[in-house]
Formats: sequence, structure tokens, C-alpha cells
Amino acid sequence: MAEMNFGGVVENVVTSKEFTLDKAREVLKNETIAVIGYGIQGPGQAGNLRDNGFNVIVGQREGRSYEKAKADGWVPGKTLFSVEEAVEKGTVICMLLSDAGQIAVWPTIKKHLTAGKTLYYSHGFAINWQDRTGVVPPKDIDVIMVAPKGSGTSLRTMFLEGRGLNCSYAVYQDASGKAKEKTLAMGIGIGSGYLFETTFQREATSDLTGERGALMGAIEGLLEAQYNVLREHGHTPSEAFNETVEELTQSLMPLFGEKGMDWMYANCSTTAQRGALDWAPRFREAITPVMEWLYLSVKTGEEAQISIDSNSKPDYREKLNAELKAMHDMEMWRAGETVRKLRPENN
Repeated sequence: MAEMNFGGVVENVVTSKEFTLDKAREVLKNETIAVIGYGIQGPGQAGNLRDNGFNVIVGQREGRSYEKAKADGWVPGKTLFSVEEAVEKGTVICMLLSDAGQIAVWPTIKKHLTAGKTLYYSHGFAINWQDRTGVVPPKDIDVIMVAPKGSGTSLRTMFLEGRGLNCSYAVYQDASGKAKEKTLAMGIGIGSGYLFETTFQREATSDLTGERGALMGAIEGLLEAQYNVLREHGHTPSEAFNETVEELTQSLMPLFGEKGMDWMYANCSTTAQRGALDWAPRFREAITPVMEWLYLSVKTGEEAQISIDSNSKPDYREKLNAELKAMHDMEMWRAGETVRKLRPENN
């Protein structure tokens, strides 16, 4: 492990320099890694593990995702199986189904979790809120987690580019005495940039807060609010979208993503600097109570229960598609389609 200073707080992180790929292969040389689910995280993690030389199989029910797995080179009867067959054959069971999917198949999964196996997660939801999900692992298996801080698509793309996506890791249950070693090996195997330690509780809570907050929910709400105000005051769709979304994503985000917000400020006009410095505290003060409300809703399990109740309904997919279509049809995102077509790389 290496000590790193994060804004004055020292944390231990693990990289492939401290825990090499060769060491990871040695730790997992006798394991059959069964990736259960081939939706969001499955393709990236399974593909990276396979390319890194690990023994990997995929468990997926027949359908669109099963056909995608076949197209990606997983062979039915050899490396591609039903969920139950894969769990039976695997020794490290990677639960990469959706949270709702994990709850639904848990009875099938659990009966094949024999002593000495390892149950692996990339999200702490099912375990952290097990009083609501019913997911209670047997005591004689290891329960571990490596949680990529990004989508499975990003994990795969960055791996193919020779980069790694940062991941958190945690051990919930160490029956073998070697759970941490296996966790780090899995992290290096899936192509982590660096690994930082967490717990299932902290990961689940921060993840749901982030998704509902700055990563998705809050940013969508903020963009809609600014775009709508500009439009209501007579600005055209093109102008409103460029000032709200296009400049943010194409110009400013790469700057502070590369070197930090202060560096981005230093590379903007003095007028922009002054206005941003004056208004940032006002937004922070206005938003903090909402973030506290959100965090409490996540911590108490209310958000988890909302997700469980919603995702388990038979018409969930139909309602979700309707909500996404409503977002798709908003003027702001229709204007965005036109703006994207006008980017130089598209002409």
C-alpha cells in the first residue's frame, strides 16, 4: 500500500505497482470467476478479467444480454452458462445483476454458495440493506467488493486505452482469512486505476447519494433550471443550451477534470472568475440543506426501499421508458441534438 495525501487527509491506496497483475493471477490461479449478469458492469469486468488471463465464465439468462455475450466471444456450454449453472461452477461469484435482479435470484444463488466460495459485489446495496433485500450470505464464505467509480463501459474503454478506472474495495466477511488478498486481486484483475478502502455501508450510502446528487439528479435539475430561466427571458434554444450544457461539457469540465477547479478558474476571464467566486457560496448554502435531506433519506434506507418497490413492479420498465422519453423530448435535449451535430468533428 502507498500513503497518499488527499487534501490534508492521508489515506492508504493500492495500485498495480504495490499489487502486481502477476500477484493477482497467482492469488486467483485456482479460482473460477463467474460473472453473473451481462448488463451494465458485466461486459467490462468479464472482458478485462479474461484479457488479463483469469479463468472467467459468464452466467446470463437467454435474451438480448445473452446474445451480446455470445457476440463478445463467450461460448455457450464452455464459458457462457445460465445463471444457476455459472454459480454452481464458479468459486468467485460476481453479483453484477441490477439490485432488483440480485434480490430476485438470491434464493437460486444462495443454494450454490458452498463453504469456501467467495461472493463478490461491485455495489454495497444488497448487503448493506439486507433487512430490506433479504440477502444474508452464509457464514462460511468470503464476501467482498470492488466498486468501480464509473460505468462498466468506462471501465472497459479505459482498460483498452491502457488506463485504469479508480475503484473502492471492502471486505464484509472473511471466512478464509484471505479475503482482502482476493479483493485486491480482483480489483487489479478488472483493471482498477487505484484502489481505496471503504465499507459496504459507506460505499452504498455514498453511491446512492452521488447518483441522486451531483452525478446525475442534481446536475440534471440544475441544467434544467438555468436553461428554463434563460428561455423564459427570451434567449434562443441554441444560446441557452450552449451557455448551460455545451460550454460546461466541452470546455470547462475537461479543464477542472484535468487540473482542478482553481486551475479552471485561472484559465477563464476575470469577469467569469469574479462572478463564479461570488455565486458559488450562494449555491452551496442553498443546496446544502437539500443534500443533507438526501443523505438522511439514503442512510435510513428510505431511498433503497423506494428503489426496491419501484424496480420490482411488473410495469417498471414501461414506466421507466416513459420517463426517459419525457426527458428525451424536452426542448433542452432536443436543442442539444442539433448542437452536437454542429460540432466540428461531426462536419
